[in-house]
Amino acid sequence: MMMDTKKAMELALASGFTYAAYLDAAKIELLDEVRDMCAQNTCGQYGKNWACPPGCGELDKLREQVRGFREGILVQTVGDVEDSLDFEAIVEIEALHKKHFLAAAETLKKHFPGLLALGAGCCTICQTCAWPDKPCRFPDKKVSSMEAYGILVNDLCKKNGLSYYYGPDKMAFTSCYLLV
Repeated sequence: MMMDTKKAMELALASGFTYAAYLDAAKIELLDEVRDMCAQNTCGQYGKNWACPPGCGELDKLREQVRGFREGILVQTVGDVEDSLDFEAIVEIEALHKKHFLAAAETLKKHFPGLLALGAGCCTICQTCAWPDKPCRFPDKKVSSMEAYGILVNDLCKKNGLSYYYGPDKMAFTSCYLLV
């Protein structure tokens, strides 16, 4: 692990994440199967957002982009839930994760200008996305999810020594930052 990555993890944890772990970019796989799950549109954002498929780009182009990174960090926000149907708590944990994620992205970009930030869930920078009629209003701030890039998040966590499941009374949201 490079000194830069340690600094990135320290900065991320200072932004409020529960956990940060080293990410070996060579272990990232962008899978057609994950993008196929996106196309099922269970989240309701497929074809409605520049940061989600198909607006975020073809998988081959994204694979080429990701190959330009050597390492990064995985970050998580973990919170308590009563059970898997505790939607109020899940929404709160997700909002907290996105808050940490955007704050850390701004800080990390100052230290790592070529950073690629991949979040959890759809981009929420704008209340209404300009897709498809107009270009993205904030291309430097938009956030694609790890899944939009075809990443099977639990698998990537496992390959990099980070837990994904913390028990039935916990919910974890995971994102990553790739460093040049």
